[in-house]
Parts: sequence; structure tokens; C-alpha cells
Amino acid sequence: MDVITTDLCIIGAGSGGLSLAAGAVQMGARVVLIEAGEMGGDCLNTGCVPSKTLLAAAKTAQVLRKGAAGVAGAEPQIDFAAVMAQVAAVIAGIAPVDSQARFEALGVQVIRAFARFTGPREVEAGGQRIRARRFVIATGSHPMIPQVSGLNDLPYLTNETIFAQTSLPAHLLILGAGPIAMEMAQAHRRLGSKVTVIARSTALGREDPEAAAVVLAALRAEGVTILEGQDAARFRATPEGVEAVLADGTTLTGSHVLVAVGRVPAIAGLNLEAAAVAYTARGVTVGPNLRSSNRRVYAVGDVAGGLQFTHVAGAHAGVVIRQILLGLPAHEAKVVPWVTYTDPELAQIGLTEAAARAKHPDVTVIRQDFAHNDRALTEARAEGFLKLMLVKGRPVGVTIVGAQAGELIGLWALAVSARLKISAITGMIAPYPTRGEISKRAAGAYFSPQLFDNPSLKRLVGFVQRWLP
Repeated sequence: MDVITTDLCIIGAGSGGLSLAAGAVQMGARVVLIEAGEMGGDCLNTGCVPSKTLLAAAKTAQVLRKGAAGVAGAEPQIDFAAVMAQVAAVIAGIAPVDSQARFEALGVQVIRAFARFTGPREVEAGGQRIRARRFVIATGSHPMIPQVSGLNDLPYLTNETIFAQTSLPAHLLILGAGPIAMEMAQAHRRLGSKVTVIARSTALGREDPEAAAVVLAALRAEGVTILEGQDAARFRATPEGVEAVLADGTTLTGSHVLVAVGRVPAIAGLNLEAAAVAYTARGVTVGPNLRSSNRRVYAVGDVAGGLQFTHVAGAHAGVVIRQILLGLPAHEAKVVPWVTYTDPELAQIGLTEAAARAKHPDVTVIRQDFAHNDRALTEARAEGFLKLMLVKGRPVGVTIVGAQAGELIGLWALAVSARLKISAITGMIAPYPTRGEISKRAAGAYFSPQLFDNPSLKRLVGFVQRWLP
């Protein structure tokens, strides 16, 4: 068996693994990258890219359907196979950036095989042994499949298979009510499916309840049925597709089932015990610097047991690079933004209102509605709000729900992560009319009582007005 000696061995070619490999090899390190599946990982092939492409098509359908003031809407003519062909085309257009050929051209040795540790500093893959100074596990995650009677007897869908469908589901039953479930519910409803969501607890339960309510109201208004506090007791195949019986005895019939109840880390088969790498059901156990119990092994992205977002995996790559290539201390970010890409969107950075009130008794909460934003009014998209949580004049959390919330959260991600004073936001000039003005208006509201409800200031102004030439 051939033995490869290298500086860095990365297991997994998703967002974290690719970012790390590209950075490390261009900085002069010898890099081996091991990937058994598709280059680009979940985000490119079965996650962010296909889902956002599908959502874009669905949004266009809804715009045509609704029309505007003085512009008659009309039911769109939808060719679902063509929509899914566009999804595949977008993936294919991005794929060369993540391809084996590109990374080999950069100088990375790519091995397309499953990897397993055979010792604390050695893995085996594709009939070769790789000995490295450092290893990074970047294997990501895969859909969690709940233990529900009859489910495994069905050809159920997950995010890994739903984008291969070329026929529109007549009635899509969705098990789960997190961001993936809500995004796919709205997309398929707008493209013509009947959709029923089965939520064990509260839909979008991790989010600010007021913000989640805006999103759920929008989905229900479009015809998505959302059953909260329900659980599926059993499934069975029927000539029409599938039957679901809920815990309360309610029976639902549909054509397809999408399972979207969460994700689990992809650690099976890695033989982590041989490498003395500790792990739990949440993933590889790592410290704030992403190092495992084996000082030579790090973990990034979903498999590291934290927030499961592509941008987190990319950020993790930078944390690891600083340590293993430059010998500098580095830790993962404490605050991370996330977005649910429904329409309206829901974006969050830092603490929600409930979390902020629990942690900071002196928190100030400011809310600004898009109903008072001129650009939102001109577009007839004034639903939603921005909620700002401040402690001693610094933002500790921001919630935005509304059109383009994901684009607006970036400013606040900077403010929260850099611990900027709120005066930094009030001091900027926002172009008019933009939705972004809501951020400046919310920041300015913090100072309004000091400016407009201040008797001492009013006396000073009166004095100046009497004596100023």
C-alpha cells in the first residue's frame, strides 16, 4: 500500500474543506484532500445552490400570479421539469470552481474515496495511506431520519433527493418545520403543489416568535397548511402516494413525503476511535479553536457540532489556517448571522429578544416596522420589522423579518461582531429611499429620548436661541 506524506490532510470537499485546501496550498503547504462523494459537498449539490435557485423560480411565479396595483396578475404557466433543469444548470455552472481539476491545478492531491483513520496520525483512503502533520475533518452532515413506523418503507425525499424530481408533487407532505422545511414548502406551493407541513412543536421555533409569526402568516396566506404541535405516528404507501397518520389520529394523504427534521454529523466509518478523537451524537468534540482531543486533528463545519451553515464552515477554515499554517492562536466566531430564505426572509445575528432579556436585565429593545419605510411602501412590501437589542449602547442582537432581510443583516453582523457603538450606525448616511434606512432609523431611536424628551437640553436650546447672533 502506497504511503503519502503531507503537511495537511483534509477529509471532505464541502465548503469548509475546499476553503481550507485552497488557502493552505496557495500559502505553500502540501495538501491532500479526500472526498468520496461530489466535490462541493451539500451546499453546491443538494443544499444552498439548488434550493435558492428553486426559490427564485417560485418567487417569479408568485410575482406573476399577484401582479401589482394597476397590473393584472395571471396564473403562471409552470414547466416544473424546466425549472429543475435550471437548478441543475446553475449547479453545473458553479461546479468547475469546486472541481477536482481546479484543485489539482492549484497543487492539491485529490483522492476520491472514503477515508478512515488507522491511527492517531494516519488515514487510509483508496488503497493509500496518508500520514500528515495535521488532519481536518470536514465531512459535513446528512439528513436525520426519524424513527417513524412505515417511513423507511416509503421512497421518502430529503434535501439530497428532492432536487432530482422532474415532476411536480401533487401534494407534498413535509415532516419538520425548520428553515429547510419552510423554504421547500413555500417554493413548491408557489410552483403549484399542495403542501402540508407537519411540525412536532412550533414552526421556526428557534427564531424570534414575532418574526416567525410574520413568515408563517405569509406561508399560510399562500395556501401552505402548517400543523404545529403535531407528530407523525405512522406512514404507509397508497396507490395515490402516501398516507400519514398523526399522533391525534388525523389522517393525511399526499403524493410525496419530504423529511426535513434536522441533520446529523457525517462521522460514520471514519473510525475516530483509532485516532483517539472524541465525539458525540452532535459531532466531533472540539474546543473554541476547533481542535479535537487529538492535537493533530481538527474539525470544521457541520461535523464540528455547532451551527450548520455554509458560511460557518468557510469561517472555520480561516480559524484552522491561522493555527496550523501560521502558528497563531485563533478561535471560532462567537456570533454568526443566519437567514431563512422564505419570502419574507427572516435574518438573525446575535441574541434574540428573549435571549437578550434573559442574559442582560438592562437590555434596551427597539423595534422599527417596515410600514414606516418609504421604499417598502413604494414596493407594496411593508410587512415585517427590525428588532434591535442594545446593552450600554452596543448591539448584542438584531432580528429582521421582511423582504431582503438577508441583505440587510450584513451591516448588523459587522456591528455586533466588532462591538461597535450604536452611534456608528447613526453617523452613517443611508441612501434614500432604501430598505436599509430602517437600520439607521432603529439606531437613531435609541437616542430619541435623550434628544427630544430631555428638559435640560430644551433649556440649553432656549438659551442658545436667545443669545446666538
